[in-house]
Amino acid sequence: MRSTALVHGIALAGEALAAQLVRRDWRVLVADDAPTPEKRALAASLGTELVESPDAATIDALVAEADMVCPAPGVPETHAVVLAAQAAGVPLRTEIDLAYEWEQQRAAGPRPMLAVTGTDGKTTTTLLAAHMLEAAGVRAAAVGNTEVPLSAALDEPVDAFVVECSSFRLNWLRSFRAEAAVWLNFAPDHQNWHTSMASYEAAKARVWANRRDTDVAIGFADDAVVMRNLRAAGGITRTFAATGADYRVEHGSLVGPDGVIAPVSCMTRALPHDLTNALAAAALVLESGLATAADVQRALGTFRHPPHRIEPVGEIRGVQWFNDSKATSPHAALTAIRGFERIVLLAGGLNKGLDLAELAVEHRRVKAVVGLGTAALEVTTPFAPHCPTRVATSMAQAVAFATELAEPGDVVLLSPACASFDWYPGGGYPARGDDFKQLVRALAEGSADAPVSAERSAR
Repeated sequence: MRSTALVHGIALAGEALAAQLVRRDWRVLVADDAPTPEKRALAASLGTELVESPDAATIDALVAEADMVCPAPGVPETHAVVLAAQAAGVPLRTEIDLAYEWEQQRAAGPRPMLAVTGTDGKTTTTLLAAHMLEAAGVRAAAVGNTEVPLSAALDEPVDAFVVECSSFRLNWLRSFRAEAAVWLNFAPDHQNWHTSMASYEAAKARVWANRRDTDVAIGFADDAVVMRNLRAAGGITRTFAATGADYRVEHGSLVGPDGVIAPVSCMTRALPHDLTNALAAAALVLESGLATAADVQRALGTFRHPPHRIEPVGEIRGVQWFNDSKATSPHAALTAIRGFERIVLLAGGLNKGLDLAELAVEHRRVKAVVGLGTAALEVTTPFAPHCPTRVATSMAQAVAFATELAEPGDVVLLSPACASFDWYPGGGYPARGDDFKQLVRALAEGSADAPVSAERSAR
């Protein structure tokens, strides 16, 4: 008799997982809280029907049919499907866990995996580690919390995987492990998904839960939460930080336990967080034995940073403009803020239940603040005693305000510390960043599409 899996959430990861389950002769039930014609067509292609916006009774019935429940990464701990599975004793499984188990059954043998988790910096570190492997002649796939789920990459002709592990993907982990796994940092985030900060921390810690004796756990030496969990992990451990760690910066070079890895001067960008991301990625590829220091140096000299992460947009009349739309938490925004000295900050959006007043700890670097979205006042109020503030009703108005507030030598930084779904419900942070970049570039070109003055745009 065929086993039955319930996949709740049929977006990127859910689609990839459902397709793999069908290939492995599972009976697949699919449900989704935001049905679309595309999702209905996808369900039909899998030989099933999409259960649309199921109520509690329908969810209970679906769970009763299932041998396992696979919530998509966007399905929070508090969702009815999770609670129903827990109440019925039906296993909750995550996409990277199942993909890992399938990889272990590969006829030619499993390929190495490296893992990256943390509140911020995951994507950049994942892509950088994959780039280092490519420099070493190792065909690498950057997967997980990227545009390619791990399960979708299993049939690709690659030699190794670098898996970006969000807490959503780690939450119900049972078997996934990696030859080397790094935890970058820990700060409040995703409290609209997890039931508590303790739950969020426990999910992150699972990246090391299934280690073999030969696997290496790597943690950020400057983060007390990471280090507490690293000590508890046992086995082979390494640390990274700007100073005082196994992987560190010394005399202008990135240095590891075996000596100099690469000069900082070879890097395409060297803001403080760029250095720690580079150290973390280097530790992954060197500790796993998949690359050499020479490979790391070549990669650092050619790496192109992903968009929306402190991305330079241009310089206009002596003012530099940066797009950091990916910063959807205060911790991420503070990382960007600490890279500059005289900032006109654009921040706000849809708060994820976090304390946005934390941004004001760096008020000495911020000369003015423009609040965005539904959380605009949560951002501007803590800064009001220290600098001028404005509240914008659109990104065009925010850019216009910033144009008036910034002077030569200043930096205009879009680093929202919030999600974007209030103003950009269909596109998320990339749509927000692209809108900002288009407006700034139009301003630079002096085109008819350039933002009008703040006074006019407010009318």
